[in-house]
Amino acid sequence: MDSTTNFNVLAHDCPSRAIMQRLGEKWTPLVLLLLADGPLRFSMLRQRISTVTPKVLTQTLRTLERDGLVSRKVTEQVPIRVDYELTELGASLLTAMDAIRLWSEQHAASVLAAREDYDWGSLET
Repeated sequence: MDSTTNFNVLAHDCPSRAIMQRLGEKWTPLVLLLLADGPLRFSMLRQRISTVTPKVLTQTLRTLERDGLVSRKVTEQVPIRVDYELTELGASLLTAMDAIRLWSEQHAASVLAAREDYDWGSLET
C-alpha cells in the first residue's frame, strides 16, 4: 500500500485500525508523552511510569520501534546504555497525544463523578 491508499479505521481488516488500537494500548500514550521532551533510558521511563513491569515496557517499546514511532540507540559503555527517543513519525503524534492528556486532566473529576453515579445506580437495581 502506498500513501495514496484510502484507509478506513472502521473497516475490520484495515491496517489503520490496528494502528489506532496500538495508540490506545495502556502504556503507549504515556511512553509517547514521556519521550516528547527528548531521549530517555529504559530505567527512567520505567521510573516515571512507575506501575509498568519491565517485561511489558520492553514489549511496548519494541512494538513502538517496529511501528517506526520510537528509535532505540545503544551506546557501548559499561554498563551498556540504551536510549529511546521519538522518531519524526512518533513526534507527529504529540499534538494528538497532548490533546488527549489535556482533556483527561481537565475532565477527570467529571468522569470520576459519572462513575460514582453509575456505580451507586447499579447498586440500587
